[in-house]
Amino acid sequence: MLELYRVSKAYAKGAVKAVDDLSLTVHKGEIFGFIGPNGAGKTTTIKMICGIINPDAGRVTVGGFDIAAQPLAAKRSMGFVPDASNVFDRLTGLEYLNFLADVYGVDADTRRERMEKYLTMFEIKDAAASLIKSYSHGMRQKLTITGALLHRPPLWILDEPLTGLDPRAAHQLKQEMRSHCDAGNTVFFSTHVLEVAERLCDRIGIISKGRLLAVGTLEELRAGERGESLEDLFLEMTGQDGEAMA
Repeated sequence: MLELYRVSKAYAKGAVKAVDDLSLTVHKGEIFGFIGPNGAGKTTTIKMICGIINPDAGRVTVGGFDIAAQPLAAKRSMGFVPDASNVFDRLTGLEYLNFLADVYGVDADTRRERMEKYLTMFEIKDAAASLIKSYSHGMRQKLTITGALLHRPPLWILDEPLTGLDPRAAHQLKQEMRSHCDAGNTVFFSTHVLEVAERLCDRIGIISKGRLLAVGTLEELRAGERGESLEDLFLEMTGQDGEAMA
């Protein structure tokens, strides 16, 4: 479903390697967790997957479509929730969702059904007719997630999706992620909440300083060290003291 082949991205005229020769395959039917310290390259990687920025080298394919050569087909295959909920303040929630449904060609009956589902699930139905500028951070996050899921894409790309969500909404989203993958689809998400990654993910990738350090199930990452937590593994691999896990 998602493949990155020897992808690299540098800033400051090549002086800072944000992502360094990263290769990764994410399969259908799995929740893949992407974790690393601050500045590890997680968001840069996600922006390259989504076609927001171009890699300096390497290739990204989504559902068999090259994001550089076939950007529209690749982007139709994914729903993206960024780490910051920057939405159109002067639209109402319903106007924003209808705009996204128009972009993705979701018909009237289908969009109505899916809006009803997610607006009710995330408890923002009563606010949907209000201007987005009146929304709290958590409400904006719920609206952004709803908009990303309206066209029911096979691949969800979620960058810190639980940030700002109340416990009920976070629980509902995690259930949706699991149901989505159980139906043969894929979720790729970054998180700094290691306990969530440990409980929820089928496989996990650990990135630090732009390099992918390890990929596998929790048992594979433990490499025989039974009972070792993901936090222990993370700190050991990245050399962190626990203050930079974001």
